[in-house]
Amino acid sequence: MVEVGGVAGDHLRQYIERIERLEEEKAGIASDIREVFAEAKGNGFDTKIMRQLIKLRGMEESDRQEQEYLLDLYKRALGIDFEPDE
Repeated sequence: MVEVGGVAGDHLRQYIERIERLEEEKAGIASDIREVFAEAKGNGFDTKIMRQLIKLRGMEESDRQEQEYLLDLYKRALGIDFEPDE
């Protein structure tokens, strides 16, 4: 094992190689995700909305409620959210 300035070269190389392999896997997964979105778009789904849904599903319920409340508040403040006349 070669040490330079207190750094074990073999140990560092192992970490770097593991990270490189994971980056390759990540690129492959990202490609698979793009393919699924393309397939969904081909079947008429709006991929921007799908991405928003995925983000919302990953949020805690309280965070989602707070975000929806603030969005509604801001929309009303800007006059872009009108309640239908009853």
